[in-house]
Amino acid sequence: MPGTTRDPAALLRGVAAAGFTAPLAMAAHAAADGGPSGGPATTGLAVVAATVGALAATLRRADRMPVLIALLGAGQLVGHAVLAASGHGHGGAAVSPAMLVAHTAAVALGATLIAAGGRLCAALSRAVRVAVRLSGPPPAGPPAVRWVRHAHRSLQILRMFAGPVSHRGPPVGAVR
Repeated sequence: MPGTTRDPAALLRGVAAAGFTAPLAMAAHAAADGGPSGGPATTGLAVVAATVGALAATLRRADRMPVLIALLGAGQLVGHAVLAASGHGHGGAAVSPAMLVAHTAAVALGATLIAAGGRLCAALSRAVRVAVRLSGPPPAGPPAVRWVRHAHRSLQILRMFAGPVSHRGPPVGAVR
């Protein structure tokens, strides 16, 4: 679309949100006395993480803290549901206070780091654009190939077309 600017940090934000979702959900469960998960739970968390990452990269205003907190919070909730559905143990209670604190801390920390990274990426992108603009025009392409004729080459070509006639003379010593 003409006139729209692309967010330089959108892809990085999506990758970071996906990277935070599954590992932090697993770490929050492990910190809250949940056992280690594997198999179907890991696959389900990977799908949740990919979805959160895609949303963080494509949603409008996903660079804002409230949107990031909502995305990461939803990722933690759905991740918790995936872990619970796969038979992941919670140490008795469905949601313990330690698990709730761990998930909340993961969401707050993740959203803060992703937002700070996005602002840093935008600042670096602006600096690079200004530096490129100030450095002058882009370099020219490769130089044009110029064909140069050398006098001796054109004579050699004429000699080849002259046929089998020899151009050598008699030896110098034979003439005396």
